[in-house]
Amino acid sequence: MRASLRYLTLGLAGALGVSGTVLGGSAAVAHEDRQHGGRGSPVTAELPKVPTMTGGGGAVSSVDPLASQVGIDVLERGGNAADAAVAAAATLGVTEPYSAGIGGGGFFVHYDAATGEVRTIDGRETAPASYTEDEFLGEDGEPLDFATVVSSGASVGVPGTLATWETAAEEFGTMDLHRLLRPAERIAARGFTVDENFSEQTASNAERFRKFPATAELFLRDGEAPAVGDVFRNPDLARTYRTIRHQGTGAFYDGSIGAAIVEESREPTTAEGVDVLPGEMTRKDLGSYEALLKDPVSTEYRGLEVYGMGLPSSGGITVAETLNLLEAYDERTGTPLADVPEAQYLHRFSEATATAFADRNRWIGDVAGVPVTELTSQEFADERACLFEEGAAQPRPIAFGEPDGDYAACGTGQARQPEPAGGVSTTHLNVADRWGNVVSYTLTIEQTGGSGITVPGHGFLLNNELTDFNFAPLTEGVPDPNLPGPGKRPRSSMSPTIVLRDGEPWMSVGTPGGATIITTVAQILTGHIDRDLALVDAVAAPRLSSRNGTEGADLGLAGSPTGAQLRELGHELEDVRWIGNASAIRVLGDGRFVAAAETERGYGGSAMVVDPEP
Repeated sequence: MRASLRYLTLGLAGALGVSGTVLGGSAAVAHEDRQHGGRGSPVTAELPKVPTMTGGGGAVSSVDPLASQVGIDVLERGGNAADAAVAAAATLGVTEPYSAGIGGGGFFVHYDAATGEVRTIDGRETAPASYTEDEFLGEDGEPLDFATVVSSGASVGVPGTLATWETAAEEFGTMDLHRLLRPAERIAARGFTVDENFSEQTASNAERFRKFPATAELFLRDGEAPAVGDVFRNPDLARTYRTIRHQGTGAFYDGSIGAAIVEESREPTTAEGVDVLPGEMTRKDLGSYEALLKDPVSTEYRGLEVYGMGLPSSGGITVAETLNLLEAYDERTGTPLADVPEAQYLHRFSEATATAFADRNRWIGDVAGVPVTELTSQEFADERACLFEEGAAQPRPIAFGEPDGDYAACGTGQARQPEPAGGVSTTHLNVADRWGNVVSYTLTIEQTGGSGITVPGHGFLLNNELTDFNFAPLTEGVPDPNLPGPGKRPRSSMSPTIVLRDGEPWMSVGTPGGATIITTVAQILTGHIDRDLALVDAVAAPRLSSRNGTEGADLGLAGSPTGAQLRELGHELEDVRWIGNASAIRVLGDGRFVAAAETERGYGGSAMVVDPEP
């Protein structure tokens, strides 16, 4: 399989350096540029999307085979997990530009084999210093139209992705950005083959993209979405990556690229007759951005140590509370989750996630005093679990609890709050190397296509992350931790997760999907740990996403006999096409790995190892 992947790549190694490696010298790259006029043959014919692979030498799983291949090439050439993650993420900025890129942000979770520590990088976007709590309220005091704000400069946060890559390379990697960005630069210049997902996402955003001439020119060739099988090139992004490679990240945060970002976000260039809200980002906002090294949040589940992203993400905290609630339900009912029928398993799962979301929406945001320790404690989960009934779903929305450290026999909860608005895009990748280092990395520009605004001449979309703030308090009279504020980072649901067993890496998992990220990650964990599903089957299984309102169910679950049983218990299921686009890696020990990705969602993902087993 490894050989077939390598040679199905039409000149991929050559496109990344005449030496035939990802890491060939800059002189070789310049020589090849002259040969091919900066374009050359497309980098790839259709690399196969393999959903699972087992073997040694290291592993990568993502949504995209070209990104996975770049990560594998870095591992094979001596790079570690952090190096491969950065190179693969930069490639996703080319091949998955509607989900991620240097115009956005994300969260990077890293296990260091040398120290045994899990550390995280908070690369979340920040609001301009001028933003206030009423930023998204109209003159009448009512929230502005959500879709209107999304496709405007007002939604654009200060990007953190590039700072994340630099921090990851410096803190955890062995290679610098000059080398790690080259694969993505070459792919952007020479092009890649458009697949179903890219074509479909372009077409679904075409009307919005036409509002912004630079976006339409880049992504709507001859006014239409590219067809499956077309070659898509982005020479502007290639030049942007090249500038960063040679001038450093200062070109982005303090230099010419940054100037273009600020200008376009403050006064978006629009088609004739189109008016959008201006942004408020300044050069000072951009130049003062920092990606922050932080400790993870963690909980113990079935004897495993589950590590996730802390604030301003709600992901690690809410996944932890969900798992704690499931253990509490075992205790309450006397029957382990592993032993109940499928409908009862999903019933318990739904009740746990809905309860955890009630607490998330009330307590979590980029503010001081968030009770993280209590929210992730088993004692709080035990109190909240008393509301669970095996024979009936709790009425939605479930009231939030009081994580105050003083736990009574039953936490009946306070106010019932609606589910906030949010996008459903983003992307995720996992890397494990032969030395034992592991990365789980989720990055995003928020909803599919972000703000819709492309920085003219630079080839990347700007995020709409600031619409992750609540526009107004969810409940009158109840403090809301996720309102806009100066320099504030909006609450996220991204949940890159690393699981350890006895202090050693055991699993990495994550997904895109907005608020459904939390439920997807928790369901993959429980599917693999409790329901004894093979990793690829845990990723592929039909999903239930209960976020304290109507419950999404994909891949036919809503109309299945199990769905009917859930409805009998009082669950309100909404049939949706796909929930998330997940990927994962299991570390088997003895230098072996299982990489897994989607079999159907997103038209399939890409799992690879350096040395596949026959």
